[in-house]
Amino acid sequence: MKKHACVLISLFCLICSAGCPISFEFQNYTIITSKCKGPQYPPDLCCQAFKDFACPFADQINDLSNDCATTMFSYINLYGKYPPGLFASECREGKNGLECPALPPESANDSGSLLTRNPSTPLMLATSFVVLLLTRLI
Repeated sequence: MKKHACVLISLFCLICSAGCPISFEFQNYTIITSKCKGPQYPPDLCCQAFKDFACPFADQINDLSNDCATTMFSYINLYGKYPPGLFASECREGKNGLECPALPPESANDSGSLLTRNPSTPLMLATSFVVLLLTRLI
């Protein structure tokens, strides 16, 4: 019985992880794909293009409580068909990764890229179902 409860708790935690408040599916990836081209993938061009794209979203990408970084890299790889880990292995400026220039607070909002999302209905139903199962098992 305890094994099932642990599995359900893990599933519940996975379901409840925060989504990303940025709609990466609607971003313009040509800033990266037009400059970072294979088969060589020149680090100077690729890393600068990556910074130009990602720096406006640095706070959200670096927030480990959401899935923005995973979502962003999924779309970058989808549109650019880059080798896995290209930017992580090539683009380094210091021990903390890439350094983004300071941006005015409203710069990311100008494009309308930051969106607030309410929890989706399927997410709420799945969460309710897991909670119901947990209360019956425990």
